[in-house]
Amino acid sequence: MPEEHQVTLNPNRTLVYRFAARLLSLLARMLFRPVVVGAENIPLEGPVLIAPIHRSNVDFAFTLFISPRKVFFMAKESLFHNSLFGSLLGQLGAFPVRRGSADRESMASAEDVLRQGRALVLFPEGTRQEGLEVKPLHDGAMFIAARTGATVVPVGIGGSEKAMPVGAKFPRPSKIRIVVGSPIAPPSSEGRVARSAVSAKSEELRVALERVYRQSMGLT
Repeated sequence: MPEEHQVTLNPNRTLVYRFAARLLSLLARMLFRPVVVGAENIPLEGPVLIAPIHRSNVDFAFTLFISPRKVFFMAKESLFHNSLFGSLLGQLGAFPVRRGSADRESMASAEDVLRQGRALVLFPEGTRQEGLEVKPLHDGAMFIAARTGATVVPVGIGGSEKAMPVGAKFPRPSKIRIVVGSPIAPPSSEGRVARSAVSAKSEELRVALERVYRQSMGLT
């Protein structure tokens, strides 16, 4: 992988990380009373792509501490311009991606994290969506999984759209229920994985993601 795409990670659960995790957990319990179902479905070792539903700007916060593993996520590069804040983000698991950069660069960064055997949060829907239906996904998540051998885990987050609806500047108290689905094996082949195999796995992920989202909403 080209050097410009290599991502520097801090895999340690540092003192700052543990303090921030406890603080965020306390705030979450006070504001959202979160219930997590199926956390054991996230593998404790090896590359794993955590694929949550995306209905609110606070969704990523509910995925950071659903596993005893330290998980990593992308953040826009401008957030790292302040060295102190950037250092804090880095210890929490964020790594910078240039805003407006090509999807190929973002995908290369995601691949590098997974090749290091880490857990990565990546929203397979891309941008924030609305409604119970999960529309056909782009193949990006499963393409990355195919290239890195990462297990993919769908995550439903029920109630986050009420916790911070579109246009809200601050989160509101709301009950949150998180359902972690069964792991999905990445597309595989003896040779190069066919696009049709990647697309089939993307559809499998779409169905699983809609299922856990409906479960998190108490509808199934």
